[in-house]
Amino acid sequence: MSYPARAVDPLYQPQMERLAEIMGSLYFLEPLCKAGGVDWRAQMEGLISADEPDEDRRQRLAGAFNSGYTSFSRLYQTCTPSASEALTRLLVEAEKTARDVHSRYAE
Repeated sequence: MSYPARAVDPLYQPQMERLAEIMGSLYFLEPLCKAGGVDWRAQMEGLISADEPDEDRRQRLAGAFNSGYTSFSRLYQTCTPSASEALTRLLVEAEKTARDVHSRYAE
């Protein structure tokens, strides 16, 4: 029995999935706690376009984004001090992760 060949993920795939999850979380939290923020969904679309993933990776990135959004939407209905703290920490982690991926894997 033969199986179709599977594409090999790039080395940065785990960081990309984490970044996608963070961006989904920010997409929920930022409008809740801070008016006029970044459109994290548009940022995610731009990231996916720039990365040019195959369909499997595209689905995993979108799934990670949706998972981040869903996780926080279940916890918060209003901006609480803990939601605000989560937003701050996620912004820091997003910046660090994006910088790390860029510095290690960009051309």
